[in-house]
Amino acid sequence: METKYFGKRIQRNEDPRILTGQALFVDDVELPDMLHATFLRSDYPHARINSIDISAALARPGVIAVYTAKDMGDYWKPGPLLVPAPTAIPGVVFNKRTQVPMAREEIRHQGEPIAVVIAKSRYIAEDALADIVADLEPLDPVVDVEKALEPGSPLVYNDLGTNLASHVQQENGNYAAAAAQADVVIKAHIVIDRGIAGAMENRGLVVQWDPKSQHLTVWATTQAPIALRNGLSGILGLSESQVRVIAPFVGGGFGPKIMVFQPEEVVLTWASMKLGLPIKYIEDRQENFLAMTQERNQIHDAEIALTKDGKILGVKDVFVQDTGAFNSYALTVPLNTQTHTTGPYKVPNYYSEFRVAFTDRILVTPVRGAGRPYGVFVMERLMDLAAKKLGLDPTEIRRRNYLQPEEFPYRTGIIGQDFAKNILDSGNYPATLDKALEMIEYEQFIKEEQPKLRAQGKHVGIGVVTFTEGTGVGPYEGGRVTVEASGKVSVATGVGTQGQGHYTSFAQVVAEQLGVPVEDVRVVTGDTDQFHWGAGTFASRGATVAGNAIHAAASLVRAKILKLASKTLQVPEEDLVLENSEIHSATHPTTCIPLGELAVKANPSRGAVEPGAEPGLEATAYYGPPYGATAGGTVAMIVEVDTELMRVEIKRYVIAHDCGTVINPLIVDGQIHGGVSLGVGNSFFEKLVYDENGQLMNGTFMDYLIPRATDMPYIEIGHLSTPSPLNPLGIKGVGEAGAIPTPAAFAQAVENALADYNLEVREIPLSPNRLFELLEESKTS
Repeated sequence: METKYFGKRIQRNEDPRILTGQALFVDDVELPDMLHATFLRSDYPHARINSIDISAALARPGVIAVYTAKDMGDYWKPGPLLVPAPTAIPGVVFNKRTQVPMAREEIRHQGEPIAVVIAKSRYIAEDALADIVADLEPLDPVVDVEKALEPGSPLVYNDLGTNLASHVQQENGNYAAAAAQADVVIKAHIVIDRGIAGAMENRGLVVQWDPKSQHLTVWATTQAPIALRNGLSGILGLSESQVRVIAPFVGGGFGPKIMVFQPEEVVLTWASMKLGLPIKYIEDRQENFLAMTQERNQIHDAEIALTKDGKILGVKDVFVQDTGAFNSYALTVPLNTQTHTTGPYKVPNYYSEFRVAFTDRILVTPVRGAGRPYGVFVMERLMDLAAKKLGLDPTEIRRRNYLQPEEFPYRTGIIGQDFAKNILDSGNYPATLDKALEMIEYEQFIKEEQPKLRAQGKHVGIGVVTFTEGTGVGPYEGGRVTVEASGKVSVATGVGTQGQGHYTSFAQVVAEQLGVPVEDVRVVTGDTDQFHWGAGTFASRGATVAGNAIHAAASLVRAKILKLASKTLQVPEEDLVLENSEIHSATHPTTCIPLGELAVKANPSRGAVEPGAEPGLEATAYYGPPYGATAGGTVAMIVEVDTELMRVEIKRYVIAHDCGTVINPLIVDGQIHGGVSLGVGNSFFEKLVYDENGQLMNGTFMDYLIPRATDMPYIEIGHLSTPSPLNPLGIKGVGEAGAIPTPAAFAQAVENALADYNLEVREIPLSPNRLFELLEESKTS
């Protein structure tokens, strides 16, 4: 179907405001008499609090208040679980331990807050932190995730008697029987280490309690403003109508900002109500390293059973995951790993088991990819090892095992983050492989270019991997569309935005339905006074779930427009056309009415209306998917390894991606670019290093490496479209696509480049130093 706005490469509506400094971020909020907060955070990962003396800090001029956990009285309590435990999985073990506002008796991770200073300026508050005397008794920290589960390990929670946070076993088919019949069984020990999200904007919070109106306003860098409003109102004993949460422009979310009821949010809303004054808190980068939630640190023992011609009979994956000191976000990350391990392949027998351990580190929550990259990494490494063992081209063994387009919907039998058995709704994985191989010129590279470069002494290699991306999970989102008297259109939705281009893509959906220019559609996101219901921005669900809700609302408004215009113009509805902000007859174009004028007629100030008539050209609608839509694709990467400096340069990066129907290719490309940059970081740069005492050793950007612009390859993108049957627009998510497959493709390409060393990459992220160590180990093996 020909479209005017939908599917077009339209520049983003929001960019002029951002580029000219007119966009509102949390730190831009300034209020009369506003105070500033800083937190005293523990240097120890595990310690007992004997006493905290705040008297000197209170005596400092300009300090308004200093609070510890004991000052909070009965208000102090552990927060709620943000995601339920997956009780749908038989035999699941889940030991709940959630974050607290501030440590009261025992500290359980470095960076945990133990006191807050509220002062007339940030400078005074920071200086006052040095006045606080905290008597802390260090305790043995739990640092290593595997040792945490061994008998005799120190305990994060003595009352629990174990460091086991959860244990889950799932099986589809019978792996043991499949392995017994296999011609080949290949095993691998795979390690995936920790990293940060590293958003450009750290967390920020401005809270204002108005004693006269009895109303609390919160500006927050959150991905879930409605959930934050609902939770804070319950914690503070207020009605939801007394709390307004605004998520303005946010400089990157990447997962951790989905966390709500963070210590700072709970403490400072309470403090603002106590003091009757607004308070601002802006997290600094050191706090971001120590106190912002992180992801990764899984250790897998995996195996794959195959026939001698490379057909998969079964996969087994047993792994442990570090959840840190708390498990507030339950099991989303490891469940995503379980459901994404089999990926685009037909695996008739699959056994997966994981144990999650408490450690004295910051808690683990989703970071862009949210467990998916690790499942993909494990499976793609197994496929590469199998190809090597069986003497097959890595692309051929994949092709022999792909699910075929006619096999969808495909049920994997494994329960995922939405607590239902995973279903892949649609896809065409062979087509993505063909597209990627064509773009990277695979045959020419392996037959002509690579041999020529190797003859010159260059270590060049290629990696090709295929992946799936579960997106667009429920429960639901909503949208309201209103035609105003000016002829412009306003749209409101509950999801927040962190740079995804929602202001443009949502406007395109509405503009297509109502025949108005995209620039005449004003979109409001993340303000709980503008829209009251929704879950938040996570799991690549904004366009898929909120976009379809907005489409439904716009469709209802379109029907109202046609009905009223038909009556007004005395023209049948089927003869009416909506374009250029007016409604006209297709057969008699001069018979028309501007959209704004019709909006005025829809809201009469005098006279009678028909029974049951609704005023205005406005509608609200909701959409909730039956299950998530599965995107996917294939990545091909060429690298060159300098075996003296151990530098790896990505020479080419190609991705053939299928996210169903594309609203705006420009925005989709941007999302892939951002995901790839995080994927490159997760491949060769970003790794948090802790010593045996649980101290973070690289908590600055001087020591923790993130990719620079010069480290990034030119990214070549090929779009394919297998529309999802789950929603009217056929959309699938794309936000995590670049991050998910990149580490697996990088590992395969590096391994291929160093084929003469017989190197096997079974861990990620690598680094120049670690690559040197692996090469040295390969020489002695």
